[in-house]
Amino acid sequence: MKPKCILQDKVIRDAIQGCKNIETKAGDWDLVTEFDKKVEEILIHNLAKEFPTHKFIGEETVSSANHLPELTDNPTWIIDPIDGTTNFVHSFPFTCISIALAVEKELEIGIVYNPVLEQLFTARKGRGAYLNGKPIKSSSIEELEHSLLCCEASYATIENIRDITLGRVEAFVSVAHGIRTMGSAALTLCYVAMSAAEGYHTDNLMPWDVAAGVLIVREAGGVVVDTNGGEFNIMAPKVIAAGNHKLVNELVKLIKKADAKTLQKRLIHEATI
Repeated sequence: MKPKCILQDKVIRDAIQGCKNIETKAGDWDLVTEFDKKVEEILIHNLAKEFPTHKFIGEETVSSANHLPELTDNPTWIIDPIDGTTNFVHSFPFTCISIALAVEKELEIGIVYNPVLEQLFTARKGRGAYLNGKPIKSSSIEELEHSLLCCEASYATIENIRDITLGRVEAFVSVAHGIRTMGSAALTLCYVAMSAAEGYHTDNLMPWDVAAGVLIVREAGGVVVDTNGGEFNIMAPKVIAAGNHKLVNELVKLIKKADAKTLQKRLIHEATI
């Protein structure tokens, strides 16, 4: 059953094929619509009525304040009203609502809902992960060459990280069974959780992009670490997620090798200028 107090699926489902008023935030690639703002307002209003002492970290609220608040020990809802806004703008069906609850800085509840495809992913710490009420399990494949890997290649539009991003994409293409870029971190993490993909990597995200999906991956038996292989930091998320520890370690090594190659190319280029 969908939690009626928080899943405002009708707003997205009704609007995805219609006209949207589009604005930009961090850059031309970072879009927002009136529906992002509307959904977040509804979510926070309804949750605050149910849990008046809880805190909130919402994408549009933070964007308006231009300040990322500290995650405290207080129960805190971390909300992305529409993850995959660019997909939503183009009526591409990979878009979702992402909601997580953190208590004492630990993720306790994760909910990701794609109202277009009617996929409801849920997880509660220590109780497993589910798709439309049925348990899901992450992939047991341990070899990169047998893996379908996901990444966010569109970040190559940002000039100062273009070479790093494209270098990592090249590394993935060179070794993997195949690669996909979906434009929604929350949904991609859920697809790792359900074994539709073996691994996922992206940097340049915010807490609301990944909080719910990270818990869902972990509760499905998967692993999430920082891009450098260290402990994952929800408030400064750099993500490597995979179905198991061995594949995560292989992805860490692959990315480090790709970055070293990119740095070498950069130094050679600078030396010849």
